[in-house]
Amino acid sequence: MKKQTAYEFKIARVQEVGEVTAIVSPEEAVDYWRRVVEKRSWYQSNREHVITIHLDAKNRATGHHLVGVGTANECLAHPRDIFAAALCASASSVILMHNHPSGDPEPSRADITLTNAVKSGGELLHVRLTDHVIVGSHSKFFSFREFGLL
Repeated sequence: MKKQTAYEFKIARVQEVGEVTAIVSPEEAVDYWRRVVEKRSWYQSNREHVITIHLDAKNRATGHHLVGVGTANECLAHPRDIFAAALCASASSVILMHNHPSGDPEPSRADITLTNAVKSGGELLHVRLTDHVIVGSHSKFFSFREFGLL
């Protein structure tokens, strides 16, 4: 039987993306998306992207994590992937965000199911899900918190 090898792991910051700023509204989260996420070299406007914005105890964005890049109309995400970097970054809470390349920010059933799973996972980990914001075209967005779904 071949021996399995164990490894030491290290989480590293990738690059600076700007100053730490407070995010207390979905409009501010969308502004972060437009100023920071859409400017990343990996961003493709014709594909869904899921990110988490990490917030400290004062709701200041200390960074973000790209959870996944999908197709034109879906992107798989799992709570363990959503919280992995947030835990390493000592985030007090997170804002889950993704885009809809179609421009319509209305949530799908999969979006609602994911939000509920992430909310439950966050409660177990003591990392609060502050909001789930879907970014559409222009100034359109959908906030789960604003619609009472969080």
